[in-house]
Amino acid sequence: MDTHIPQHITIGAVARQAGIGIDTIRYYEREGLLPKPQRRASGYRDYDGGAVERLRFIRRAKDLGFMLEDIRELLALSTDRERGVKSVRQRAEVRLAEVERRIRELQRVKRGLKQLIDAYPGHGALEHCPILRALGGDQA
Repeated sequence: MDTHIPQHITIGAVARQAGIGIDTIRYYEREGLLPKPQRRASGYRDYDGGAVERLRFIRRAKDLGFMLEDIRELLALSTDRERGVKSVRQRAEVRLAEVERRIRELQRVKRGLKQLIDAYPGHGALEHCPILRALGGDQA
């Protein structure tokens, strides 16, 4: 596969190479995550190869669960030679703590669902269903 990125490419080519949608690219431009590109005489956007790499960075960060505001900060830190590395690590540590908190919460939800399922007889009147009663706020 040829990984060479042309110097000037259209939004469609950027979208294909970065693996994201055209509307997403436009959204990132509006949000300031991606610099607005030059325009060709025809009015079409004219991106440089750096746009593809930046969009891949954004996509990978989103895949790791970073929010757009976090990604904006990471992009800014990537050019900060003095604070960059330390701040990026701190941001990753905060994200890891959030992931661990969410895992604990999901494990709690899993235990609760398991208890409801175990208490469910699978027959009888709908108004006596422990799952519906628990979701409705009644004691199961």
